[in-house]
Amino acid sequence: MSDKAKLAVRNMRLSYGDKEVLKGIDIDIPENEIVALIGPSGCGKSTLLRAMNRMHDLTPEAHVKGEIMLDGHNIYAPKEDVVEVRRKIGMVFQKPNPFPKSIFENVAYGLRIHGENNKKRLQEVVEQTLRGSYLWEEVKDSLDKSALALSGGQQQRLCIARAVAIEPEVLLMDEPCSALDPISTARVEELMLELKKKYTIVIVTHNMAQAQRVADKTAFMYLGEVIEYTETKKLFQSPEKELTKNYVSGNFG
Repeated sequence: MSDKAKLAVRNMRLSYGDKEVLKGIDIDIPENEIVALIGPSGCGKSTLLRAMNRMHDLTPEAHVKGEIMLDGHNIYAPKEDVVEVRRKIGMVFQKPNPFPKSIFENVAYGLRIHGENNKKRLQEVVEQTLRGSYLWEEVKDSLDKSALALSGGQQQRLCIARAVAIEPEVLLMDEPCSALDPISTARVEELMLELKKKYTIVIVTHNMAQAQRVADKTAFMYLGEVIEYTETKKLFQSPEKELTKNYVSGNFG
């Protein structure tokens, strides 16, 4: 397990108008590990996750202060290319959102956007990525069919394949299993554990058992602050803060 910080969040503050949602977050995300963000609804988990690839740039009323360092480079520096930031830091959303295109074109989309038009190369990457997402055997005979015809679990694995096809360095996942049944959830979790060999992963989850199954480290957030951040086993079995203890034991709210 590596302790080298792939992403380092420093004094991250984010507000929508007058409402401060993130209140000075400091957190290191180690390379090739899975970090889970947990906490009650509205505590800032998804807001922090979206700050990690500058999605708030798309929200005019959002004001961001602080730094997020990717390999020591501040992604919020004035000259940083947002498109390049989002290529390096991919995002998978809560609800599977395949494009209304074929399965093949969903995976090839990012490559085409970045200028790859070699048919053989596209075919190689699509197959390789679908294999890596445990989806190839299920879809190899229907690559030209609409991605919207896939089941929810298959669609989510396709969206993960689409995100990793352009070889990001970090993968952000916002409750990727909340809309899935237990079997599909298990497949996505298995996929996460495989993907962390190549990528650094940050996941927002309301599912405590999921955090314990997949995360190396877990951060408990409350009212826009990180209350406790440590190894997952320690956070759930012997938390240092009373607030964390109450939350993970269900005596909360």
